[in-house]
Amino acid sequence: SNIAFRIGINIGDVIIEGDDIFGDGVNIAARVENECEPGGVCLSGSAFEQVRDKTGFFFDDLGEKLLKNIDRPVRLYAIRPRQSSTAAVMKSALGAKPFPLPDRPSIAVLPFQNLSGDPEQEYFADGMVEDIITALSRFKSLFVIARNSMFIYKGKAVEIKRVGEELGVRYVLEGSVRKAGNRLRITGQLIEAATNSHIWGDKFDGATEDVFDLQDQITTKVVGLIAPQIELAEIERAKRKPPADLDSHDYFLRGMALINKYDFSEETRLFFQKAWKLDPDYAAAYAMDAWVSMNQQATFGIVLSDERRAEAIRLAAQAALVPLGRRKKFERDAATRLIEALEIIWRRRWHVAGIESKSRKEKSKL
Repeated sequence: SNIAFRIGINIGDVIIEGDDIFGDGVNIAARVENECEPGGVCLSGSAFEQVRDKTGFFFDDLGEKLLKNIDRPVRLYAIRPRQSSTAAVMKSALGAKPFPLPDRPSIAVLPFQNLSGDPEQEYFADGMVEDIITALSRFKSLFVIARNSMFIYKGKAVEIKRVGEELGVRYVLEGSVRKAGNRLRITGQLIEAATNSHIWGDKFDGATEDVFDLQDQITTKVVGLIAPQIELAEIERAKRKPPADLDSHDYFLRGMALINKYDFSEETRLFFQKAWKLDPDYAAAYAMDAWVSMNQQATFGIVLSDERRAEAIRLAAQAALVPLGRRKKFERDAATRLIEALEIIWRRRWHVAGIESKSRKEKSKL
């Protein structure tokens, strides 16, 4: 069987003593390697700045990561071979499979079109795209394609479905910039690449007196609208799939759809159970399964048996026991902190809920 290596690349100072090499540069490279998928190559931000726009590779922006024993966040980039449009067409004709989709919602932001005829607006449009990509990359639940990988599409008529296949993303954001006098109009639309379905679209107007302020305002509005739309689109996509085709993440999304409706029924819990049974390393699914039980008793006053409470505590503990390296990418940050705190929350809230339930029963007897 083949051995899948992982490579982490960093640029920094090192200390050489005899045959040993150590120092911050080496430590960060080792931690960057630990974040790679098997068979993958990841770069730190310092290494990426040395090779951006100089290689024949795509770079996927993984956002800033808190690495073990490193006292500051490190921005990471994953390398992927570049595939030309001609090569993509030939491979498609030969029946080759497109890039596999990541295990979380994925998005690419195409260069915005400058429809104003004013060359100066090219800089505004490019800056707008860069700001949106940077803001989206802060959402740990999103897989975002890096800026330099997208600008090969600048000035070209592209087919959204092909972009999705070439980059391995499910969603594509495209837009345009128009200027009239001292007013700017920016439009954007979010599209599901595989089906060419229009998910979201809007326009934003502003004055050009303070361009940077306008960029910040529009970026905040666009990203604030896109992120929830992607979550809703993922839930709807999972609902459309036949039961036989559902994977662990689909079941998790169906459970979350009911949670969003404040539904903590056994049906909701069943979806999370199916998720972790299909994927024993799905930490968030264990956590949400236990979360449903907690809310049934602590919020709705349903008295659970000792066995059921013990099961919820076991699920919370199981969530925390899933090794960080085997958790899904989007579980490694804020969700991780929630998971590791769950067992303490369970024990406290079971106790409080049990006292309140007993108190209500005693009052009803009076």
